[in-house]
Amino acid sequence: MGKRGAETVVISLGGSVLVPSAIDAGFLMAFRKLILRFAKEGKKFVIICGGGQTARSYQKAAAGVVQLGKDDSDWLGIHATRLNAQLLRDVLSDVAHKRVVKNPNEKSAFRESVLIAAGWKPGRSTDYVAAVLARTYGVRTIINVTNKDYVYDRNPDEHDNAKPLRRITWQEFRSMFGAEWSPGLNVPFDPVASRAAHDAKIRVVVLGRDLRNLEGFLLGKPFKGTVIEDGE
Repeated sequence: MGKRGAETVVISLGGSVLVPSAIDAGFLMAFRKLILRFAKEGKKFVIICGGGQTARSYQKAAAGVVQLGKDDSDWLGIHATRLNAQLLRDVLSDVAHKRVVKNPNEKSAFRESVLIAAGWKPGRSTDYVAAVLARTYGVRTIINVTNKDYVYDRNPDEHDNAKPLRRITWQEFRSMFGAEWSPGLNVPFDPVASRAAHDAKIRVVVLGRDLRNLEGFLLGKPFKGTVIEDGE
């Protein structure tokens, strides 16, 4: 299982960060450098990749030709996450397990520093995969790296007066974003995953794409982001 007593960190890496409009090679290079640094110090990582623009492009193209069913749309998104995950696995190949995980319920006795995971099945986003993986590996915190620095009280793309929330309970978060999942849904942490994390008493920390901020969080320093956890 790698270095004795090594801490495992679960990261849900948003597709909007990996592939905002095209593959962000600069981000990949910086992310690799950060992961290698902490892996050398003994941390282990389970990283789940989202689909991003790759998923949306395929879903839009298919929907422009035929009436696309919900499951079919989801499968396109799932395969996009798997392509992105393979890309990240290759970028981290010197420290990553050779196989991309597709079923989050299967615990892998990986000896490497990094395990890469991707989409699983229709109706279950990569946020949900992150929640199940955290439960599978006994990890109490998920770091959700997205294209927004915080969870906001309203959509910041539509409201100039949207306020960042530094801390919010699962009850509050779930009342804000509803309970239904749909392919391509753009929320800080999807509703089905939120229910799973809430039930398992897992904390989610939403961070932006600034890797210096992620580094600060991993070092236990003050950080910019939103903590979602049980209010009890």
